[in-house]
Amino acid sequence: MKNTAENRASEPASPPLLPAMGLSKWPQIAPFLPFGRETWRKMVRAGKAPQPIRFSGTCSAYRNEEVHKFLADPLNYTAEVVAGGAIAA
Repeated sequence: MKNTAENRASEPASPPLLPAMGLSKWPQIAPFLPFGRETWRKMVRAGKAPQPIRFSGTCSAYRNEEVHKFLADPLNYTAEVVAGGAIAA
């Protein structure tokens, strides 16, 4: 049986899943957040959301463990920052 558009439409879509460990970029965590990228950026700058790990000027990712902590209690979350700007391990 060929995988046609009708067959794909009848298959239930799997909900997005954020792994418990590892790193994720913005497009991977965006489906779990009730706000947009600019609000997320402001929260990160204020220390109220997980701090990104910067690989270059245009590439950054977030620790999934920290994103899960944020999603569990977004109002009381505070990012752990050390003097160098990196997240404390």
